[in-house]
Amino acid sequence: MKSITTHDAKTHLSRYLSQIEKGDSFIIMRGKKAVAKLSPLQPGDVSQRPKVGELVDRRVKMADDAFAPLTEEELRLWGL
Repeated sequence: MKSITTHDAKTHLSRYLSQIEKGDSFIIMRGKKAVAKLSPLQPGDVSQRPKVGELVDRRVKMADDAFAPLTEEELRLWGL
């Protein structure tokens, strides 16, 4: 496992991420002290977000008259 400085990690993050995707791991050093480890995630570590419009739960049921026009009485009550 290769050690890199915090400066290198900030400066070349994209390069290190590419290597991590290939399976490499890195130890980030602050001076002579190891402070963090960069390594690939294991499958299942990250939950997938649903795609736009994808159902994630049961469907919502609407009453048949949910979009029916309001009656004159209902309009009067709402001040319309």
